[in-house]
Amino acid sequence: MEDKRILYVSSEVVPYLAENEVSLMSYDVPKLINDQGGQIRIFMPRYGNINERRHQLHEVIRLSGMNLVVNDVDMPLIIKVASIPKERIQVYFIDNDEYFKRKATFSDEDGVMYPDNDERAIFFAKGVVETVKKLNWVPDIIHVHGWMASMLPIYMKHYYKDEALFSETKIVSSVYSQSFDGSLDTEMINKVEFDGIPKEAISDLANPTYENIIKASINHSDAVIIASENLSASLTKFIESSGKPFLPFAPKEEFAKLYTSFYKNML
Repeated sequence: MEDKRILYVSSEVVPYLAENEVSLMSYDVPKLINDQGGQIRIFMPRYGNINERRHQLHEVIRLSGMNLVVNDVDMPLIIKVASIPKERIQVYFIDNDEYFKRKATFSDEDGVMYPDNDERAIFFAKGVVETVKKLNWVPDIIHVHGWMASMLPIYMKHYYKDEALFSETKIVSSVYSQSFDGSLDTEMINKVEFDGIPKEAISDLANPTYENIIKASINHSDAVIIASENLSASLTKFIESSGKPFLPFAPKEEFAKLYTSFYKNML
């Protein structure tokens, strides 16, 4: 993987958030490729429960300052950056006071999902792509982790389809077991359609449950990795019948070799 450029876009990353399946893999896989001489960058949301002082986040003024439109409303984009200690891995944080200042990730203290999680996901996807464009950094592969990052494949294949910068970029989505019950805002499909994305391409978002959001993301990815051992039978079947290259679940002691060869087959 020497000198290959891989962009990791994740809902959660260790050490900035607590350890779970998504946050650990979103650290372990980039570290693996970094150790192999790959050029990597990681993007994640700057949730309000991330300790900026402890992790030494600082705003990148030259990247901040643009506005992104979400559902016909201008939302200012703030970019912060930090480095994972000892690993020389740079992490970029997508921030906006309206969406990410609250002191939690996806739900309030009562466990109720935030009503604007759909807009947060849209803002995050656009924020990542706009920042990468400003950096003029062309990724060979974009690897997506977690449902908050799941809009990125959709926006790449439609909203940003004419961007020459990404003409050769491949998108891999890691799929994890269900992380929320119920659904996001039922207006989500209309908010995505507002950006010129055809309704028929995102029909799964008419009922934006966890599985349907992931299905929409898979439909717009070039390849898929099953990242949870206990992935639901319905999502597993959907991936297997999608016609896309996919990597079955692999335990940690085996994933290094398998992930590397999976990436190489895409390049």
